[in-house]
Amino acid sequence: MYEQDFTICSTWGKRVQNQRDKPVLLDNIRRTSMALTNGRAAFLLGLPTLSCLGYEAYRRVQSSAVVYALEKEEVLEQADYLYSCAETEKLYQLLLQYKDSDEAEFLWRLARVSRDMALLPDMEEKRKKELMFEGFEYVKNALEKDEKCSAAHKWYAICLSDIGDYSGVKVKIGNAYIIRDHLEQAIELNPKDATSLHILGYWCFAFAELPWYQRKVAAVIFSSPPVSTYEEALQFFLKAEEVDPNFYSKNLLMLGKTYLGMKDKEKGLLFLTRAKEYPAHTLEDKEVHKEAVELLKKLG
Repeated sequence: MYEQDFTICSTWGKRVQNQRDKPVLLDNIRRTSMALTNGRAAFLLGLPTLSCLGYEAYRRVQSSAVVYALEKEEVLEQADYLYSCAETEKLYQLLLQYKDSDEAEFLWRLARVSRDMALLPDMEEKRKKELMFEGFEYVKNALEKDEKCSAAHKWYAICLSDIGDYSGVKVKIGNAYIIRDHLEQAIELNPKDATSLHILGYWCFAFAELPWYQRKVAAVIFSSPPVSTYEEALQFFLKAEEVDPNFYSKNLLMLGKTYLGMKDKEKGLLFLTRAKEYPAHTLEDKEVHKEAVELLKKLG
């Protein structure tokens, strides 16, 4: 009865499935070989002869570091390209090779694509659950490797919401606090990430519109259940639009619905109209269009 109400990040599933989460594109791959070979100058200035063998070993280590740095950048570039092309299965196989990596950049991407795999049409339910929990473990490892990684915090929140679907209402409500905390950390680390702002806005909206009787149910389970307001949700939806205008049809729809929740019909109509007119590139865009049209009809 309450499962849908507490699935804070479920809205993100279709967005991820349609590959609308903009990947961190590697605009300029920084080649580090010049910097790493600067140690050669110390040798030319007169290191003791006994240091020569040690220095050669140092050069070999530094050379392998360069190769790894280049490989890392190239793999991430390839991964982001596959993600942008919706090549989910190929991307999963690519990143699965790095499941034991110490690099958060590999691990959060692997968590994301594991989730994408789980959401593929006709995915067998048992395998879907396995992939969801795998994804959570990958992103948990990503945070252990680098707690300053904004994307890891964002995908931790999303994956935690996903596995909550298998854990019952009490766990889902308790997880809501953790989800919000990680979304806030993601935004603090990367204030220009419109997707994190949108998801946090949706979190606020979900609890703002929770019916009073469901609040009572939540209060029975927790003395202080999560609460929010339409005004708070609006703040995040508007900020997302500010940092990346017109980036997502669902954000426009949610702005319209939030304004309606605040009894501001004029602005609600404005954003619902923008959502309706948004170019429908994906299945989700089409669903947003349909919902916007239905709401506009009800409003007359």
